[in-house]
Formats: sequence, C-alpha cells, structure tokens
Amino acid sequence: MTDSASPTNSGSGGPDAPAARRQVHGAGYEQVDADYLQKRQLRGGAAGWVLLAGLGVAYVISGDFAGWNFGLAEGGWGGLLIATVLMATMYTCMVFGLAELASAIPVTGGGYGFARRALGPLGGFATGTAILIEYAIAPAAISVFIGGYVEALGLFGLTSGWPIYLACYALFIGIHLWGVGEALRVMFVITGVALVALVAFVIGMAPKFDADNLFDIAPTEALGASTFLPFGVVGVLAALVYGIWFFLAIEGVPLAAEEARDPKRDMPKGIIAGMATLLVLAALILVTAPGGAGSSTIAESDNPLPEAVRAAYGGDSLLADFINYVGLAGLVASFFSIIFAYSRQLFALSRAGYLPRWLSVTSRRKTPWVALIVPGTVGFLLAAITEDGAKMINIAVFGATVSYVLMMVAHLVLRAREPDLPRPYRTPGGSVTTGVALVLAVAAVIATFFVDEVAAAITAAIFVAALGYFWFYSRHRLVATAPEEEFEAVERAETELSN
Repeated sequence: MTDSASPTNSGSGGPDAPAARRQVHGAGYEQVDADYLQKRQLRGGAAGWVLLAGLGVAYVISGDFAGWNFGLAEGGWGGLLIATVLMATMYTCMVFGLAELASAIPVTGGGYGFARRALGPLGGFATGTAILIEYAIAPAAISVFIGGYVEALGLFGLTSGWPIYLACYALFIGIHLWGVGEALRVMFVITGVALVALVAFVIGMAPKFDADNLFDIAPTEALGASTFLPFGVVGVLAALVYGIWFFLAIEGVPLAAEEARDPKRDMPKGIIAGMATLLVLAALILVTAPGGAGSSTIAESDNPLPEAVRAAYGGDSLLADFINYVGLAGLVASFFSIIFAYSRQLFALSRAGYLPRWLSVTSRRKTPWVALIVPGTVGFLLAAITEDGAKMINIAVFGATVSYVLMMVAHLVLRAREPDLPRPYRTPGGSVTTGVALVLAVAAVIATFFVDEVAAAITAAIFVAALGYFWFYSRHRLVATAPEEEFEAVERAETELSN
C-alpha cells in the first residue's frame, strides 16, 4: 500500500495531528500514532482447526443442556422438530457461507469485517453491533443459569446467585487474560467433559425410548392442531427461537481468525467440523430426552436432562446425579468461550475506531484486556441486578438473528460485486446456499417478536442508540490502518491509478 493510497498519510502535520482527516464515502479517517497497531496486536498461530472446532462447539453446547426444551411448550415435539430442522438448515447454509468469507477475509472482526467490505462502514458497524449485543448479553444469562444450577444442587451452601456470577466472571476472564492459547486449551477440556455427559445421557436414555412419549402433549384448538402439532402451525413459528438454541453462536468461530495458525485453511475446516458435531448432538438430544421422559415432562424444565433421567428411571439414579453435576461443564464451556467472542468483537470495532479506541489496547501477553474486563463488568451487573436469564437470552437471540441477515446479505453482495476475490474455500451451491440462509434468518427475526416483544424492543433500542453514536460521532473518526478498513485504501488507489 502506497502513502498516496492511505488516508492516514493525507493532510499536513505529523502522525499525531488531530486535524489530519480524509472523507471517503461518507466516513472520515483520522491519523493515528505510528505505533497504534503495535499496541493492539493479538497472538497469532495459537489455534489450529481442531481448537477452532472445539471453540465452535463450546459456544453452543450449553444449549443442549437447557433452553431448547421450552420449544416443546410452544410447538409440541412436532413443532419443535420442524423448527429445529429449519434452523439446522439455516445454520448449515450460513456456516458454509461464513467458511468462504473467513478464508477470504481472515480478520478478527468476523461478521463485522465481512459486512464492512460488502456494505460499507454503516453496514459493518450495524453487523458488529448486533453480534456484540449477542455475545455481551449471553454470558450474563448463562451466569444466571450457572448460579441457579449451583443453588439447586445445594453446593457451597449458597442461597443467592451473585457470588457465583462474580466468581464465574473473575475466574474465566482471568484465564483469558493469561493468554489465548491457554484459554482455548482450557475451554477444549471443559467442552470435552460436557460432551462426555451428553454421550452418557444418550446411552442411558436410549433403552427407555418410546415414540408415544414424543406426542404426549394434548392438541389444542389452534389452527392445524394435531397430535404431531398440538399448538398448530403457529406453534412451529414460536418454536423457531428454541430450535436456534441448539446452534446459537457457532458463527463466532471467525472471530479467532487473527489468532489461527493458517486461517485460510483452518477457518473453514474448524467451523464446518464444529457445525457437524452440533447437528449430531441436536438430533440425539431432541429424540432421546422427550422420547424417554415424555415431552410434557420436560417442556418447562430449567434442568431438562437430569429431570428426563429421573422421569425415565423413576427417581434419583447415578446417571441423573452424574448428568446433574457434570452438566455444569456445558454451561461453563459456553460462558467461557463467549467471553472470548465478545472481547474479540469489541476489540475489532474499537481498533477500527467505531467504538472508543482505548477498548482495543492489548497487554504484553497480547490479550485485549480492556475488551475482556469492561463487558464482563457490565454483564456481571446485569446478571446480579436482573437475575432474568431467559430475558437476556431472548435479547441475545434477537441480536444474533439480525446479524445473520446482514452477514448473508454481505456474502451475496460480495459474490456479485467481487467475483474475482481470492476464495481459498468456496461455498457449495454458492449464492443459492446463502440465499436459503437469508430467508430463514428473516423468518427467525420475525419469530423473536412472537416469543418476547419486550426483549425485541430492548434490543432494538440498544441497536438504535449504537447507530446514533456511529452516525453522529465515530464514522468521522475511523482508523484506515485497521485490517477491516485497509481494503478501502487499496480500492481507492486502484481507482486513482486507472484514471
């Protein structure tokens, strides 16, 4: 990149001159210190595709232990089955699209970086904000679930959840501050323990399976109601949000791009392997849990897997106790890994100037310590003050579905506008595949309003406030040398050379 192409070298004065700005397509770029990016470096080469796949599973695995079962109360087993198949299709198609984008644009910004390239600064920031809402709120919700789990088990004699929330944030942010390689390996071990619990559950419940248990919710008078769809057609739409819980957050794998060993090769392999694992787990849990215990038994349970074992075996058992205790590993794995996700998304947005730049400073161990601590503090306060995990999860889901729509639009735009962009991995089916994901993502956004209008309204308000900050302030102070922004300078230089 030549100096003439870089906005950071335009204008007069040295690198610290605050007035040295340049307007490009409605965005303003300020000069930054020569060592700006030196203070904002991540540790490369820390993760291969196996660790990336483990990261993808860790993001999601808590959804296998709890949350999905509320879809039984909304749509019955048949409604949840259809919803899960639709959401599995959406996520699979989306993952193929993200695998292509992550190999072509391997930056920590992930979905924000993809949308930035396709849709410009506003589209990029909107996508990054939606993702940040999802990842900043989800750990707070999961910490509430962990606290409830610990209280229910009578561990440590606690009668209030806030010490658990505090301990979770302090311990696991501390491990992330230690270093990304160490954090990912700890996460991989915790996820492995959770997988053992799920396998034990499936094996233990298989002999108790009875197809009649799947359909033990009595049909209502809703349109199209039947034994298969006890809440009718509308129940399928209401269950979509809970079908999402089997896969929510797998899209966060590209956030580790700058810390991967070979992102162009490892990113596609990691995210696809993670998704394949989640598809198998979703199918097994959706069949064996209600099939062994009865859909009505676990439809509104906060702890469905141990409750399913107790119902199937007529009371407490070694397997129920094992699932109950080891099941904590599933919640911890998702909590731990999503901390990684929110820190990297916040780091990328801050490094490029969309959010205050001090949030992206890294430590001597090359971890974004401010981006780890600030959202962690906010999350702890949200958990301690509200103690409403379900509401926070619904807010996170709304943010997630909005980001899915924008990321799939980005894939379609880049396919059409930049067909020659180097793509080490190409999506099977191309634009048709991501087009399917886009249609289903729009349906998922609509479905969130059926489940929790308040959560959707809260998310929309946060989103609008963030966009206001961007439009009136940060879009005039972007950093062109940030990886997600550099292509703008390259594109401009090529245009100048051709004129």
